[in-house]
Amino acid sequence: MPVRHVSRVRALYRRILLLHRALPPDLKALGDQYVKDEFRRHKTVGSDEAERFLQEWEAYAAVLWQQANENRHNSTEKACFGISLPEERLNDFRDEQIGQLQELMQEATKPNRQFSITESRRPKF
Repeated sequence: MPVRHVSRVRALYRRILLLHRALPPDLKALGDQYVKDEFRRHKTVGSDEAERFLQEWEAYAAVLWQQANENRHNSTEKACFGISLPEERLNDFRDEQIGQLQELMQEATKPNRQFSITESRRPKF
């Protein structure tokens, strides 16, 4: 892998994890784990798939950045994150991707999460 590509991937990965700090704690935990799994899963893909992967995650980061800023400025309204996927966009997904998307949606909309998130009040050293 060229050094430039590796730097781009690492910078994007860090940026997404930083942006996730704006999410509610349960969605942050879910998002962080999903990002880590996806980046790990795509470590060895070909250059064409890697480029598309990075473009999609860069678009995600841009949308999340915009929504985090809007939510920060509209502090009186309930925070809103995410976008709807048009049906024609879903037609481009492989069956495996549709399954992942469905699992992610189910986890994100569960009333009782399978994990418990507590904010630590003690500084970590």
